[in-house]
Amino acid sequence: MQRLRLGTRGSLLAMAQSRLVAAALTRLHTGVAVDLVTVGTRGDRDLATPLTEVRDPGFFSTELDEALLAGTVDFCVHSLKDLPAVRHAGIALAALPPREDPRDVIVWRSDVPARLAAGQPVRVGSSSLRRQGNVADFLAWALPATGHAPAIGFLPVRGPVDARLGRLKLPLDAADALDGVVLALAGLARLWGDPAARASLAPLLGGVRWTVLPLTKCPAAAGQGVLAIECRADDGATLELLRGLHDPDTAELVAMEAAALSGAGASAEEQAAIGVTALQHGELGPVCFVRGMTPAGVVERLDWNRPPSPRGAVGFDGIAWQRACTRRPAGPLPQLARLGPGAAVFAAYWHALQHHPIPAGARLWVSGVESWRRLAARGLWVEGCADNLGFDQVRATLQSPVLGLPALKEWTAVTYGWAVEGWRATGVGEVIATYDIVPPADEAVLRGLREAAAQATHFYWSSAEQFHALRASLPAAARHACGAGKTLRALRAAGADAQPFPNGREWQRWLN
Repeated sequence: MQRLRLGTRGSLLAMAQSRLVAAALTRLHTGVAVDLVTVGTRGDRDLATPLTEVRDPGFFSTELDEALLAGTVDFCVHSLKDLPAVRHAGIALAALPPREDPRDVIVWRSDVPARLAAGQPVRVGSSSLRRQGNVADFLAWALPATGHAPAIGFLPVRGPVDARLGRLKLPLDAADALDGVVLALAGLARLWGDPAARASLAPLLGGVRWTVLPLTKCPAAAGQGVLAIECRADDGATLELLRGLHDPDTAELVAMEAAALSGAGASAEEQAAIGVTALQHGELGPVCFVRGMTPAGVVERLDWNRPPSPRGAVGFDGIAWQRACTRRPAGPLPQLARLGPGAAVFAAYWHALQHHPIPAGARLWVSGVESWRRLAARGLWVEGCADNLGFDQVRATLQSPVLGLPALKEWTAVTYGWAVEGWRATGVGEVIATYDIVPPADEAVLRGLREAAAQATHFYWSSAEQFHALRASLPAAARHACGAGKTLRALRAAGADAQPFPNGREWQRWLN
């Protein structure tokens, strides 16, 4: 049996992550055993200095580097985002294992909705300039509307995850008490998956409320959710063993994030305020969300493999047809009336809940940030969204055990009548049509839409119903585009060779 010494920080999360890597390594190589060796770092000892004032790139890694180079340990596990950009020549990056969910979350006290309704100030813990800037912008409209503008203040937080969560349990009048704390979902998921860590975490997460921050408005730090496994560059045997843990897809996303950050037109110091998160999408390929505050203003864009723009294109957006339609609410709906306070609901469109209430305390997810905005304005607590990339893209997040959401078969999806069929294969337990879209009755309006469609060359459909409604008027050489979820599958099933786009806004930019 070959024994390797794994150097790790001593925090609850660092130990959980190191045990995770050790278990993966011993499964891959049955003749290897791993012993964990804890190494204290300056970042662990100094809990007073705000991270915004730390100018030491090795704050969380220098002592581990020294132990590795001295031969005290054979390899180390780091959170990639904690590593300095320039590494010691004697240290090799052996592997980037498969990434955990990169999103940020806010964990809230259970009474925050009532405090918002009363117009009371809410304290959110975060020392990150990136989180403070993006989250403040987002929460200004994403929390349930109460008639009072939310008074959000940020307090610095340092220390291990369990200590940060513990501040949600302090008496409200305590100086260090928090109403919410911004954390990486990846860290929480790994803690929850580690039996020893879960015992400490479970009491702290009892009864909390969640906000899973959308990547569209609150991308995470570059490399968040990625572990970096390092060993000595001259230790070929250990390097070879560790390489089996490397995930090329994760490495591709990390490289894309690094390129997006360097291309943001910001100084190294300003980059600390910019979030970049890349995802792998089955239809779009890698997609990278970029957003942050710089002295020059807000940086916000989406990087993806955009096809070359056409020349001389005449565009037609299917929304034009939908705007001419009317929506007819369905009802009564006893299925919705039977939902309990903890029911999990996914709204495919904000219109699906325009005329139908859901119980207070329901765990509501939506398709994208516009639906989030609309439903929050109605006073609903929205927990997360699919960033307009389709339900399949957020499926793994919904099944993250630490969030405590029901199994998909216990979820309810609400949509409109024509779209129900597209939900059949999602695994969602019940799909309810809460409204129907009624075509325009005015013949002049219909004629105008058909003529506009007949003269266009490029079309964007936000639902397959729009395509079918105008299909007879479309030119034979029409080029079709749509989002990357159910609409894409429905259009292809109807014989339209549609090009997927992240959203209609990206299609407009491409077209123009």
